[in-house]
Amino acid sequence: MSYDSIRLEKGMYRESGKTFSQVLESLDPSEAYQGTALEGTDAFQRQLKRFGIRARGAGSDPVEKFFSTFESAVLFPEFIARVVRQGIDEKNILPSIVATVTNIDALDYRSIYSAAKGDDKALRLISEGASIPETVIRSKENLISLRKRGRMLVASYEALRFQKLDMFSVMLRQIGSYIQQMQIADAVDIIESGDGNSNGAGIYGVGVSPLSGTPGVLDYDQLVEFWSLFHPYEMNTILTSPSMMAKLLKLPEMQNPTAGLNFQGTGKFGTPLGAEAICCSAVPANYLIGLDRRFALEMVQAGDVCVEYDKLIDRQLERAAITTICGFGKIYDDAAVILEA
Repeated sequence: MSYDSIRLEKGMYRESGKTFSQVLESLDPSEAYQGTALEGTDAFQRQLKRFGIRARGAGSDPVEKFFSTFESAVLFPEFIARVVRQGIDEKNILPSIVATVTNIDALDYRSIYSAAKGDDKALRLISEGASIPETVIRSKENLISLRKRGRMLVASYEALRFQKLDMFSVMLRQIGSYIQQMQIADAVDIIESGDGNSNGAGIYGVGVSPLSGTPGVLDYDQLVEFWSLFHPYEMNTILTSPSMMAKLLKLPEMQNPTAGLNFQGTGKFGTPLGAEAICCSAVPANYLIGLDRRFALEMVQAGDVCVEYDKLIDRQLERAAITTICGFGKIYDDAAVILEA
């Protein structure tokens, strides 16, 4: 089936277990275009070409181009979802702190955990005839809470019909950015307080055993002592509040030429301990969260970015909700630790 002969209808958004783009791809596989001028495009992009809709650049079309026919109007909710998703993905730090992403088709989710503690995690020598040590995996006692985050898009068709799609996309990406910030705040909250299964991160204060120093003052010695708390895990990521990041940047060890050139040239701050340091406003003031991103956090999603397609197609915008549903769970409790200074 050629891309310009596909019949577009609202029901394509309702197919169970498939997104609109996946439905399009099943009808118009991208593999069929290898070696052609359309190689590298996906099924949705080919539909934009079919209706002559240019969505990017200074010469982008006005919003009303989507509503020139009923079939082209069917593309509009997917266009919004894609641009919002782009805003979520821009400068998204979740991939740097999440070990795995689980997609589900339900509102309830019960994760698993390893019951091994302390010496139980060691792979010891096994004598002849002796039993092999066990690692027990169990379901968590409480469900992981999924939170719905989103924004209501309110505008009349008349207000937007002549607005260029490129400018409209800027507003949609900002909505995606808002959603991303809330998801990051949810992740930080789960690290700090736990996912309802009594597994909040341990908090260590400067000047309180096992850390040395003076409360409220952060020195390099305390960073090294904090790093040593992670064994057998690896502190490969640090999340800091803006105030804590300022303290880190003022340490003499952070002011060597190599670290300075890297920060000034790329805006990325590396630490002498080898961890990636990320400034995040969702982290409480004077907190530094160290974690092993390979084992600390699970992200659970119920679907992708959701857009109310009926209102967008039939009523030409008016009010439409743009939402995501996701939650976070701890995997290994001691793979994330908090330093307070």
